[in-house]
Formats: sequence, structure tokens, C-alpha cells
Amino acid sequence: MSELCRERLATQLAESVAEALRQDLSRQERALLVVSGGSTPVPFFRALVACELPWSRVEVTLADERWVPEEHADSNARLVREHLLQGGAAEATFVALTTGAATPEQGVDEVAERLAPLAWPASAVVLGMGNDGHTASLFPDSQELSLALSTAEPAVAVRAPSQPQPRITLSADRLHRARRHFLHITGGDKRDVLARALAGDDLRELPIRAFLSCPLATYWAP
Repeated sequence: MSELCRERLATQLAESVAEALRQDLSRQERALLVVSGGSTPVPFFRALVACELPWSRVEVTLADERWVPEEHADSNARLVREHLLQGGAAEATFVALTTGAATPEQGVDEVAERLAPLAWPASAVVLGMGNDGHTASLFPDSQELSLALSTAEPAVAVRAPSQPQPRITLSADRLHRARRHFLHITGGDKRDVLARALAGDDLRELPIRAFLSCPLATYWAP
């Protein structure tokens, strides 16, 4: 039953995101979608592929990325290419968040240059959330968390002791600027984390709180 609920949720989210893109494309030439990685978005990606959209006018980038090659099993870019950029959606313009640099600190300026010409503000940002309350790569144990929450720069290199790989993330400021925000989560544990986040205001404890003050459409299934 929970699997069916998650599939229905993914379809509902895809329809909402597609409608957001259509609305913006009715008054501008290009529209930007920011998505998240991990296993939760895969049914959403597949449902979005089935939506009728002028994909050649859609730009897609990631909220965050592990600093690994695109062919790596942990790459969010690989996930997007395999599950979203399929069929008609293959015509979308995809902008990855990694470069050939050895570290995200060395590559972050190139990533910022790559992001600059996209159709900001994003039409929609689809966020996920971990059991530690992180979203994008805004981790509670990251030394760069304060910077990522406060900088006006578009992207930040991130290292967190809880994570096996260094990462790069869009800053909270850049994510905040989107016209619409969606949170896509599944399972009882994440529902409980979200309830805790709603009950407090310490961003460093549960960074998802940084997005609870803006309109956030939450899509949850068991």
C-alpha cells in the first residue's frame, strides 16, 4: 500500500511541477527546474517525463551534488540523466554541478559561471530531506553551513563529517529565490523530523527550517 501511495504522490507532484513550468513558459522563453537526488525522487522523475511540456525550453539543474564523476553510482547527475532526461524530456537543457577540478573548492567558481545564464529565479525547486534534517547539502555538522545559509553566492563547496564525499550545494539564498518550493519526503521517520522542525527555529540543528518560512508545498507519503 505504501508503494502505491508513493507512486500516486510522485504523480501528483509531477503534475504540480509541470503546471508551474507551463505557467512560467506562457510568459517567458525558458523556465528552470531545480531537483534533488537520492532514491525518493525517482518515481517523481519518471512521472514528470510523462507530462506534456515543451522540454526544449526547460532547464534543469540540481540543488546539490556529491563531488564525484558523473558516471559514479552516487552521482545525482547520473540519476537525473537515467530517470528524468528520457523521451521528450531528453530535449531539456541539463546543467550539472561538477567540473573536472579535483575538489569542489577548486570547481565552485566554474559551477557558478555555468549557473549564471540559467532562467533564474527558478520556476520550481523540489527539495528532499534527510533524517538529520538536512536539505540540499545543508548538513547540521558542516562547517560551511553558516556560509551556505547566509551567502549571496549561488553555490558553496561543502564538507561534512557525516558524509563520505565532499559536496557542492546551491546556497539557501539561491534556493529561496525560486517562485515555488516543494518538499518531497516519504516514511514515518521523515514525517517526525519535519514535525520537529516545525516546532523549533534553530537552523543549525535542522537546516530544513531555513525553508519553512517561505511557502513550501509538502508532499509526503508513508
